[in-house]
Amino acid sequence: MTLINKLTNQEEFVGYYLLKELEVKQTNGTPPKDYFDIVLGDSSGQLSAKYWDVKPMEKETFFPMDLVRIQGVAHVYRERLQVKITRIRKVTDEDHVSITDFIRSAPVLPVDLLYTIKQSIASINDTEMRTIVQYCVSKVEEKLMHYPAAKMHHHAFYAGLAYHIVRMLELGEFICKQRPFLNADLVKAGIILHDIAKTEEMTAELGIVKEYSVQGKLLGHISMAANWITEAAIHSNIELQSEKIVCLQHMVLSHHNLGEWGSPVQPQMAEAVALHFIDAMDAKLQMVEDALDTTPDTEEWTPFIRGLENKAIYRMKL
Repeated sequence: MTLINKLTNQEEFVGYYLLKELEVKQTNGTPPKDYFDIVLGDSSGQLSAKYWDVKPMEKETFFPMDLVRIQGVAHVYRERLQVKITRIRKVTDEDHVSITDFIRSAPVLPVDLLYTIKQSIASINDTEMRTIVQYCVSKVEEKLMHYPAAKMHHHAFYAGLAYHIVRMLELGEFICKQRPFLNADLVKAGIILHDIAKTEEMTAELGIVKEYSVQGKLLGHISMAANWITEAAIHSNIELQSEKIVCLQHMVLSHHNLGEWGSPVQPQMAEAVALHFIDAMDAKLQMVEDALDTTPDTEEWTPFIRGLENKAIYRMKL
């Protein structure tokens, strides 16, 4: 079996893969023909694929999250590697493969990630701030054990959200030591809460986002998390107009920085500025790491990375 990150241009291969995404589309020809637009996945990464001339029966056979055996050829199209599938079938018991073999996971055990998050919460000195964070995390504690941080762009793997939070906490601890004028409690709280509502914004299974929830589409994780802070304050009898509550909400509401990126307000506190750049640094470096990990060693450049303004990353020969 050939792992996705080992495929090279013009390589013919056979292997088992997960259908992370599958959509029936039509060609531009006359008459148009149906084809599958697919994202294949395994433990090493994911790759776009096309299966042409789809038969009517096949449209009722293959669905996202199916495990399949594929014969195909990898080729470069518009400077990106993709797969042309020549044969496809669903796996059977005789294949002796399990879906857990095809799931990419955080490099740290979920239970250890959750322990680190709880330890960080316990280290928040401000009692009211700690209470707010504990309340919000308790709503989604089980989901933190497996939820990704995004559908595609960054930390899009099993326990990716918890991994993202923990890596940000590490960066935040360093920044607060380097810049002691920052309120360390507020930075920790903002890091833990900034994406916490992604657990309700997305519907995910085994670290793979299947779709966005109705709440996710209509409200989004930023406003949902801000509402959770209000909910936590009411539950804990904390004054809604208190500076702590307003500042926590500002941290969440501003962490994407710009309106076109989803934030209704821009960062207007030192800690909010820090949170935005800590978040951006971890997310973008994860994009780079993922691209390098899933690009064959024979390739000098990664595919273009959408979250990095469609830039490719060069791999040094050193």
